[in-house]
Amino acid sequence: MYFEILGSNHPEAPTVVLSSGLGGSAHFWKAQLPALESRFRVIVYDQNGTGRSPGVLPSGYSIQSMATELLALLDSIDVSHCHFVGHALGGLVGLQIAVERPELLQSLVLINAWSSPNEHSLRCFRVRKSLLDNSPPLMYLQAQALFLYPPDWIMQNIDMLEQEEQHMLESFPDKHNLLARIQALSEFDIEADIASITTPTLIVANKDDMLVPWQRSEVLAGFLPNAELAVYEYGGHACTVTTPDVFNDKLLTFLSN
Repeated sequence: MYFEILGSNHPEAPTVVLSSGLGGSAHFWKAQLPALESRFRVIVYDQNGTGRSPGVLPSGYSIQSMATELLALLDSIDVSHCHFVGHALGGLVGLQIAVERPELLQSLVLINAWSSPNEHSLRCFRVRKSLLDNSPPLMYLQAQALFLYPPDWIMQNIDMLEQEEQHMLESFPDKHNLLARIQALSEFDIEADIASITTPTLIVANKDDMLVPWQRSEVLAGFLPNAELAVYEYGGHACTVTTPDVFNDKLLTFLSN
């Protein structure tokens, strides 16, 4: 998989791994990099079958598959301890790693993530799959913005958003891979094992998230014995993009403890 190691070259600098949501792109974290790079060694990557990591995802592809791929990458570059920050799908990957390799994680940050399927999110995923099957790619991208961002943020940033959508349209991801990744999201359920996770965890949720009910973060916090829950009124599903200063301040405070 394509990856970059950014930030501090100091041998004692702690490592932060950033794992994106359904889009899978390292580019998702551009608003966090300036806040992290002066103090941390930062690892970003394009998930398998997305962006600069081309490939056809196999049958039965799952969140566990994604965790296995990332663990192989981290092992290959000798990462033995790290802070893990995951948005949505990336948070699910972090939960899977916390179960399989708890000794790797110094801390875990879960942004609008969940531990098991819920009917609202499943309905959203079915809509996205139908758009992939039955609509032009631009309609999928425009609907994606509705799931990710608050309405007023879309209005205020429409020029930037349309430019970004045009860029994404020119390199639209493989439909098979997207469907496989949505299916992996839809099937993820770690509640039988989650109570074993003792990693210090920050859970971030937004009450105006249109994709994942913020109460799913409350459920996560109830399962995890060393969890801190931060719930915000505004930010939407992609609060790392829409309210980066608020998110970055909370992230840096947590990572500094």
